[in-house]
Amino acid sequence: MNNKEDDNNPDSKDECIEDIVLKSEEQTSQPKKKVRVLKDDYIPRKPKSKLKAGWLTLNRRISPYLNHRYTRAFILILSVYFFIVGIKTMSGGFKDMGKGFSEGLIENASNPLVGLFIGIFATSAIQSSSATTSMVVGMVAAEPRFLPMAIPIIIGANIGTSVTNMIVSFGHITRGAEFERAFSGAVVHDFFNVIAASILFPVEVITQYLWGGKGLLQRASMYLAENFVGTAGVGKFTLINDIVNPIVNPIRDFSKGAGIQWLSVLVGIIILFLALKFITSSMRILIEGRLQIIISKYLFKTTLTSFGFGILLTALVQSSSITTSLVVPLVGGGVLSVEQIFPYTLGANVGTTVTALLAAFVEWGSASQAGSAVAALSIAFAHLLFNVIAICLIYPFKKLPIGMAKRLGGYVVNNKKMAVIYIIVAFYIIPGLVILLLR
Repeated sequence: MNNKEDDNNPDSKDECIEDIVLKSEEQTSQPKKKVRVLKDDYIPRKPKSKLKAGWLTLNRRISPYLNHRYTRAFILILSVYFFIVGIKTMSGGFKDMGKGFSEGLIENASNPLVGLFIGIFATSAIQSSSATTSMVVGMVAAEPRFLPMAIPIIIGANIGTSVTNMIVSFGHITRGAEFERAFSGAVVHDFFNVIAASILFPVEVITQYLWGGKGLLQRASMYLAENFVGTAGVGKFTLINDIVNPIVNPIRDFSKGAGIQWLSVLVGIIILFLALKFITSSMRILIEGRLQIIISKYLFKTTLTSFGFGILLTALVQSSSITTSLVVPLVGGGVLSVEQIFPYTLGANVGTTVTALLAAFVEWGSASQAGSAVAALSIAFAHLLFNVIAICLIYPFKKLPIGMAKRLGGYVVNNKKMAVIYIIVAFYIIPGLVILLLR
């Protein structure tokens, strides 16, 4: 009878054996080690297929080499390269899809509020504030009377550029704690730009009304531009483009040739997330040693080093979207905190103005009239002044944007759909409705 009862027992003999082992292990105070051996022995005994068995064997053999620090460092560098390729391909696809549409929106920016939301929407669509500001510089150089209307667009572009950071943070969405940190690190840039716009945009509109059509930013930027009369045009720094264009351009050319511009966007997103996956996995291994010390104790040790690093890297890369997105995985992985990267994002805001300045100098060198040259430089200086003034006003109260970012990160980790809704509503639906209703 006992044997029959044992056979009919829902618990298998293997499970009973495991229970006995667990009890005996508790007595020897070493349960974890031996239970883990049992599980490892059990899984590969009966692989579902020869292919899976071969993969398991190959994985065991190459894992020590793949997890070596030098190998991971190489993978990390390669992943960062493809990370930039992904962003460039994605933004290039958006440009191919929406450049004409964005230019049409800019030309209708007679209402300052509409201009602000055009800057948000256009930059969110093409995912590059540098592209938006450079486009605006060219339009102002062609039509200097457009300068007052262009300043709200520049302010809006600062807000729209932060959408890329949030997209990157979704690479951590399957890991709750990492996603909370990564999303907080991404959205702190957005909150700073929104607070800055909520202060300086009304000031510009009011002073524009009180001072006969020229607001505070416009007057200050024109003063700086007029003192640069005679400055020669300079060429753009194209190192990053020269490195990634051999991969990006064929993808874009194929998409445009096939008439499916959205394909570049899709390919860019896939490359972006694959690169992010390898960046994250490589970081986890590398941060255990000296790299963590270099990053946290040197580059991000103080406010000034973090701020200066953000300016320098963004000026070289000419994209605040790329430089701010690069630190999102570090925040997600716990290497850096939101407080540490906050000055870095402010530096990125200043560094990204270099693109508009270079574009303005190019327009200056090719302009046939002094008025066009002054207007082009004025809009570039307006972008710089906006960020510098915003930093001076908001940084003493840095706990406000940092606290808002952490609260939103803590909320979306338990309501992941709300993160997607936030991006769609804040960067696309609301700006789109404002443009349609108030233009």
